[in-house]
Amino acid sequence: MYHLAKSVYLYATSKEEYSVLLLGLDNAGKTTLLTQIKALYQPRADGAPAPNPGKTVPTVGQNVTTISLPDINLKIWDVGGQISMRGLWQSYYTSCHAIIFVVDSTDVGQDSDITRLPSAAGRRPSSVSGPTRGNTSNSDLFSEQNVGTNAGGSEFGRLDECRQVLESVLQSADVAGVPILVLANKQDREDCVEVVRIKEGFVRKVFESDTGTGVRDSRVLPVSALMGSGVQAAVEWVQSRVKWNKEGRPPVMR
Repeated sequence: MYHLAKSVYLYATSKEEYSVLLLGLDNAGKTTLLTQIKALYQPRADGAPAPNPGKTVPTVGQNVTTISLPDINLKIWDVGGQISMRGLWQSYYTSCHAIIFVVDSTDVGQDSDITRLPSAAGRRPSSVSGPTRGNTSNSDLFSEQNVGTNAGGSEFGRLDECRQVLESVLQSADVAGVPILVLANKQDREDCVEVVRIKEGFVRKVFESDTGTGVRDSRVLPVSALMGSGVQAAVEWVQSRVKWNKEGRPPVMR
C-alpha cells in the first residue's frame, strides 16, 4: 500500500520534461540565447546578480539549463558549435524533443543575394587533402570535409557552411519527426540580413533539397539574443510543439 501511495504521489506531483537541443555554428549566439532564457524564466535568489547576456564565453563541451514552465519543464542543452564539437551532436539526438538551430544573420555576406546560395544537389564537395573514404557514416557527416569549412571566405559568409551543417543534422534518422526552430539571431544589428531572406534563401533550400526530409514541423523566427527580443516567442513555440508531438517523442516525468 505504501508503494502504491508513493507512486500515486510522485505521479501527481511530477511534470513532463522535454529536452531541447541548442545547435548552430560557433559564434552564432547560442550561449547568449541560453543566458537570456535563464534570465526570463529562472527565478533568482534575493541579491543574486542577473545573468549578463553580454558576457559569455564560447561553449567548450555543453551548458545545460532546466526552466520550469506552468505545465512542463524544458531541459535545454547548449552544445559547442566548433568543428571539433559537432561530431558529438548526434549523441543527443535520440533523447531530444526539439532542436533550436541558431543562425548568425550578420555573417551571410551583405553584398550577395542569398537566394542564389547553391543547392545541395549542385554543390561540389570540398577538396580535402588526405585519404578518401569509400563509405560515409553518420559521424562522417560532421567531419571537416562535410561541414563547409571552406565556405567562410565566400561571398555568402558562413551561410553555406551553416546550410551544410543543418543538412547533416536533418539526415540523421534519430531526429525524424523532431520539431526544428531556426532562429535568425543578431537582428538588433544594422548589418543583419532580414529573416525573410534567410528563410527563402537558406532554410527553404535546406528543407526542400534532396537531402531534406520533406514535410517537417518547423518555424523560422527573428531574435536578438543580446537584447532579448523574440526570445519569449521562441520558447513558447518550442513549448507548444513538443507537447503537440508528445506521442511521437514521449516526455520524461520528473
